[in-house]
Amino acid sequence: MTEASVAQFTPDMEKDGTLDDTDMLASSKDGPGTQIIAIYGKGGIGKSFTLSNLSYMMAQQGKKVLLIGCDPKSDTTSLLFGGKACPTIIETASRKKEAGEEVRIEDVCFKRDGVFAMELGGPEVGRGCGGRGIIHGFETLEKLGFHDWDFDYVLLDFLGDVVCGGFGLPIARDMCQKVIVVASNDLQSLYVANNVCSAVEYFRKLGGNVGVAGMVTNKDDGSGEAQAFCKAVGIPELASIPAHDDIRKKSANYEIIGYPEGEWGSLFGLLAKNVAESPPHHPTPLTPDGLLDLFSSDTTGRDVVLQPATQEDLCSAAVLNKESLEVIYDTV
Repeated sequence: MTEASVAQFTPDMEKDGTLDDTDMLASSKDGPGTQIIAIYGKGGIGKSFTLSNLSYMMAQQGKKVLLIGCDPKSDTTSLLFGGKACPTIIETASRKKEAGEEVRIEDVCFKRDGVFAMELGGPEVGRGCGGRGIIHGFETLEKLGFHDWDFDYVLLDFLGDVVCGGFGLPIARDMCQKVIVVASNDLQSLYVANNVCSAVEYFRKLGGNVGVAGMVTNKDDGSGEAQAFCKAVGIPELASIPAHDDIRKKSANYEIIGYPEGEWGSLFGLLAKNVAESPPHHPTPLTPDGLLDLFSSDTTGRDVVLQPATQEDLCSAAVLNKESLEVIYDTV
């Protein structure tokens, strides 16, 4: 763990009153305000699962939370609403425009037990730019009065491909105060987490203010690579969600487990506390070799030596023996 690490989870924390949700960060100089937090991670790593349960726990702690899905798959809020899909902002705006009508809040924003949620959406497969769809979605949010809304937390769920400018918008334009990454003990998810850290540092050098609050380790099998990554890049691990069969089954059945009285209540209660209190950190992204060093050579195959190919390797003998048609002139 890093020196920046925040509180660790123990099952007794909820029982003995260690968890206190009253000490929150202020997002403005004038006093407590809205924390806008962007969450990134590899596709399928469990961002939507984590955010649905986190937002539910925050609401149970008395906070006003808005969860916005910013992934073209539009599945961020499915777990929150028992598998039901929300009408997306982009789809609704297009339909309303054809009908000559304006988009209203009640068309795109829905709520459950104190959590407000919406999906930006995106183009159909193969028929547009997902990043551009995100930009259009945020423009629509502004028209709906986003900057006048009063929330304690706004959680933005993004996929991990921050190479695309649209998906990197919160980092590039300081639309959020901090970023959280979700990963596991596998090379690909940590590769994406490292890319997010690289994007954050790139824009900080250009004058940006966004930092990384930390990482959530999902499906943690105890092998330790995720914790080693956090230590290496200088960010805290906000929570470790175990690879437990009960969690897997309930997630597959669209069941919320992030409620105070539940078996996993202490875990998500602590995650909510850590998300609130962890400040933006300046990560030190790893080089490709540095990332591989977190794993054994048997896992990564890094002992393989690169062997340069030759023209003879790529062409057939007939091609190699073919006479050249190049005209060579005698020098005078």
